[in-house]
Amino acid sequence: MTASGVLAVGEARVTVLGVRHHGPGSARAVRAELERLRPDAILIEGPPEADALVRHAPGLHPPVALLAHVPGAPSRAAFWPFAGFSPEWQAILYGVSAGVPVRFCDLPAAHTLAEEPRDGGEDEPPDARPADPIGTLAAAAGYDDPERWWEDVVEHRSGLGGDAQAHAPAHAPAHGSAAPWFEVIAEAMAAVRDGHVPGEREARREAHMRRTIRAALKQGHTRVAVVCGAWHVPALAGPQPSAAADNALLRGLPKVKAELTWVPWTYGRLASWSGYGAGVTSPGWYHHLFTVPDRPVERWLAEAAGVLRDEGLAVSSAHVIESVRLAESLAALRGRPLAGLSEVTEATRAVLCEGDDLAVELIQRRLVVGDRIGRVPDGVPMVPLQRDLRDQQRRLRLRPEALDRELDLDLRKPLDLERSHLLHRLRLLEVGWGTPGQARGKGTFRETWTLRWRPEHDLALIEHAALGTTVAAAATRRAADRAGGGSAALAELTALVEQCLLAELPEALPAVLAALSARAALDTDVTHLMAALPAMVRAHRYGDVRGTPAEGLAVIVRSMLDRIRIGLPVAVTGLDDDAAADLLKHIDAVHAAVALLAEHTEPVPDAEPAGRAEGERERWLATLRGLSDRQDLHGLIEGRLTRILLDCGELDDAGDRMSRAMSRGQAPARAASWVEGFLSGGGLLLVHDPRLLSLVDGWLTGLSGDQFTDVLPLLRRTFGAFAAPERRSIGQRLRSAGHERDRGDAHDLDDRRAAGAVATVLSIIGRTPARTTEGER
Repeated sequence: MTASGVLAVGEARVTVLGVRHHGPGSARAVRAELERLRPDAILIEGPPEADALVRHAPGLHPPVALLAHVPGAPSRAAFWPFAGFSPEWQAILYGVSAGVPVRFCDLPAAHTLAEEPRDGGEDEPPDARPADPIGTLAAAAGYDDPERWWEDVVEHRSGLGGDAQAHAPAHAPAHGSAAPWFEVIAEAMAAVRDGHVPGEREARREAHMRRTIRAALKQGHTRVAVVCGAWHVPALAGPQPSAAADNALLRGLPKVKAELTWVPWTYGRLASWSGYGAGVTSPGWYHHLFTVPDRPVERWLAEAAGVLRDEGLAVSSAHVIESVRLAESLAALRGRPLAGLSEVTEATRAVLCEGDDLAVELIQRRLVVGDRIGRVPDGVPMVPLQRDLRDQQRRLRLRPEALDRELDLDLRKPLDLERSHLLHRLRLLEVGWGTPGQARGKGTFRETWTLRWRPEHDLALIEHAALGTTVAAAATRRAADRAGGGSAALAELTALVEQCLLAELPEALPAVLAALSARAALDTDVTHLMAALPAMVRAHRYGDVRGTPAEGLAVIVRSMLDRIRIGLPVAVTGLDDDAAADLLKHIDAVHAAVALLAEHTEPVPDAEPAGRAEGERERWLATLRGLSDRQDLHGLIEGRLTRILLDCGELDDAGDRMSRAMSRGQAPARAASWVEGFLSGGGLLLVHDPRLLSLVDGWLTGLSGDQFTDVLPLLRRTFGAFAAPERRSIGQRLRSAGHERDRGDAHDLDDRRAAGAVATVLSIIGRTPARTTEGER
């Protein structure tokens, strides 16, 4: 046993290749070393349950990830991501192409997922293991940036496919083979781990790795290659505990049923980690280093120039040439073998972007991180729900993408309508691929979505696989289950009805409507009914626009409206300011819903004429008229009811009501609340009705200083909600009225009575009365 990464057991030889996860230099080194060693077995750090999935690797398009999950427990899941530049991925591809058995050797996912989730992801003390062993080595070499040290020593080594042989640092090993480098890494990690006592979880992981190595040797393999994180090399190739000690450490571990499959991953998600997958902040840059070993700096900057040109920015070949020179000069000044990401970024900012940080951010997003998303072919095991979604994505031409994509739908078109149905069904299944936004243009036939695929969506589909084999069937079952739980609030059930209509799930509607009807009959809180009604009316309306039958909706809507009309007189009694403001929102929402219901011109269910909806409007307005005459209403409620009735043509004495509300017998605070409620419908009324404007103006000017200070917050909130043109028109109206009063006062001026005042003013300004002219008077 040695600390050089090689373990000899009799005639068998185990070579442990310590790597940096997702390191392109490590990936090239691993591939080169495997081709030199020609092992007869390859062991890779990862969950052993995935051994059967290795055969699918050649058909996958990375980045991809192994997904391990516990059926029925969505919180217990883990991902092991792989990029094309991941050393483990290159080891898998080599093993499959060479016909060499490839197995995973880490602690099984059945044990890992059985553990209670930890905040930090580790169970050892904070000082037991370096947070970043690579950082420890970099600091020992005099580097303050671990990424830069790794790039200098590993990523830019030409013998592994790079372009920096002439610039290799003196401390780098020879390039004729990758083996010396792995020996150096093994020795360095042995020094870093000197005196280290593994925590419980780390000890078990390494014990299982050693057990897997022993099993491979027992099966007759004599040339075993192990690809793992560099941190584990001393534990696998150095002095080791006995097999009995390892077995004792692994005995009695908690266990759950774990299922594994391949799922697409994204470069953006490589910045996070799960399982062994340490994140990298620049996957696009690492992808470039791995796939473009020849003149990587020149090709990178040329690609960056192309990104800027696509955005309409003027970037010439001279810009690219000068940026290359600057990047190479910076690398030379800093003693680096090749310009790294920091140098090319600085050159990009100074030359290509001319100091524009927004342009630099664009390159950061497009190139340094990248928008690449992996692809998993149909032959890979997946649940029927995943397969159905994939088929629909192809049929509807909705390709999953890693970056946000805006999608505008016209529901009058069959293709767009089907797309809408699919996205709404996925939202019911908690698959947030699409997020609805504010539709452009007018009409309920338009929808706008923002699409962005995330790896977690596959986990959500797997978790809901038991609900059905298709997206439609699973969403129907999900809606019925939510309605039948018995704990859903009335507003939740009405929202669920709306979702079922948007997703075109007619089979789910009977169960949801039955639950809604039962809940509405038992709910005695009128505010709950008022909060739920708008969604019900929208659902009724959508049923008409989308051509979706909404049987039973009209009956429930009428029943809810009846209960609201009966309960509202009690609900408006004895309200404080906050309660009045909350109830006012509900009144406005119900009023808008009733107006929408009245606009519905198609026959409602049960073969009743559309006039039934108009009758509902009349009964609602009659309820509001009865409330508006009460003397115990909160000023905010009374003012708003007056405005609603006025706008609907139900009042001809609004001026008299305002006069009473703002008379001297009313407290200023209540009068201000009344004005706030009355004017919350907008300021155009004051622009077009001089009498009402005069009443408000007279009331305001009649307040004392203290009274005005007390009501100012309410007035500012009220008038601040008006549109700027409305405020400007009101001001012009008041100015015109003031000028008319001034002119009227001038016509009634008595010159003789004013002569004394004129003489006083003239004396103040230095003029004598004797010199006063008729014009001055």
